[in-house]
Amino acid sequence: MTGPGKAGVGERLRHFAFHKFFLLTRALTMGVRGLVLDDAGRVFLVRHTYVKGWHLPGGGVEIGETLLLSLQRELAEEGNIRFDGTPALLGLYFNRHASRRDHVAVYVIRQFQQSAPRPADREIAETGFFSVTDLPEGTTQGTRQRIAEALGTADVATDW
Repeated sequence: MTGPGKAGVGERLRHFAFHKFFLLTRALTMGVRGLVLDDAGRVFLVRHTYVKGWHLPGGGVEIGETLLLSLQRELAEEGNIRFDGTPALLGLYFNRHASRRDHVAVYVIRQFQQSAPRPADREIAETGFFSVTDLPEGTTQGTRQRIAEALGTADVATDW
């Protein structure tokens, strides 16, 4: 797991403001998330500097980018993870917590390679693999729901 981000308060506020601005001004947003599971059954999560909670890695799909290319880029940026083959699509979800126009495609990745974990940066405060039965405090409800759905189990706690 990487340590806390080194971005100052002003930098975090700037990232937060830009994040909100882009969410409010885009007509339709498309995001992608990767539910990365290792052989030990742990899931890879990230904690950003500009928004609360632990999330599945991912982000917005850029203009001219396919969902899988976006997923590939986001996983490399946030966790130095490269998936093998084609990940399985878990589903397409309406993300009302991000904006009224946000949709997210979630892919399950079980075959991947990770080079040395990225050091914390201005956007990523922490990353790590966590047991699905002992997720870190602050793991978002949407993240918990996607994990439970992917595993087909109710063993994942739904409390914050």
